[in-house]
Amino acid sequence: MNIQPLNLSFEFFPPRTEAGKIKLQATRNELAVLNPEFYSVTFGAGGSTRDNTLETVVDIQKNSVIDACPHLTCVGATNAEIIELLELYKKNGIHRLVVLRGDLPSGMVGMGECKHASDLVELIREQFSDHFTIAVAAYPEAHPDSKNMSTEIDYFAKKMSAGANIAITQYFYNNDSYFHFMEMCEKKNIRQPVYPGIMPIANFENLKKFSKQCGAEIPRWIKKSMANYEGDIESQRQYGVEIVSRMTEQLIQNGISGLHFYTMNQSALTLEVMQNLNLNY
Repeated sequence: MNIQPLNLSFEFFPPRTEAGKIKLQATRNELAVLNPEFYSVTFGAGGSTRDNTLETVVDIQKNSVIDACPHLTCVGATNAEIIELLELYKKNGIHRLVVLRGDLPSGMVGMGECKHASDLVELIREQFSDHFTIAVAAYPEAHPDSKNMSTEIDYFAKKMSAGANIAITQYFYNNDSYFHFMEMCEKKNIRQPVYPGIMPIANFENLKKFSKQCGAEIPRWIKKSMANYEGDIESQRQYGVEIVSRMTEQLIQNGISGLHFYTMNQSALTLEVMQNLNLNY
């Protein structure tokens, strides 16, 4: 397969230790050969990793040719606090954001002044016009809080019309869910790119636990196939690369314009998948 280059992006979480910082630096360098559009950095519930996120994105922006893209949530924060943080990002040369509602951490009460991600997008556009390129989340299998796919697409359309430039999906392992979601976007006249979120499979037991929490479905055939490698992490990893490579190849063949990899601060699995795709990057 020889396809034109895609817009690639890679997601990291902010490291908390010196060893973690060194590891992330190595991961960034290893993934840079793929010429990504940006590196995104997560933001903990209620802004719990604010300082680490800020430190990480500033380091990327100043010491890399790749754009840094912090996640920004509104839950539990005042508009003044959000604007203050955005001014700090702007001062440090940041011009990309992943905008999310976010989740309340345990013990915190009050959602904040912005109740939804669409409210946060509107606030950013009001205060900063077009300075920031804004990505928002898309949920092809519906957000756990959504009543159904009809309400899901309505929420998504509101985020896009508020001023989002692109969307990044929750990871999935059923391409039909993405294709169906894009058909719904077409009917809603949503034209902005929606990049599939890709989660390489490093440890299947951990993935099952995480997927249950975030509402991502793991198809039955994958669960049954992975049962053949129970307790064998290396075989799970190799088979996972095969699954994700085939899935991603089908997405590319159906005309997607970008891919967003959830790396978990590791490069090996992402690089293996990309090598299997034989893309021009």
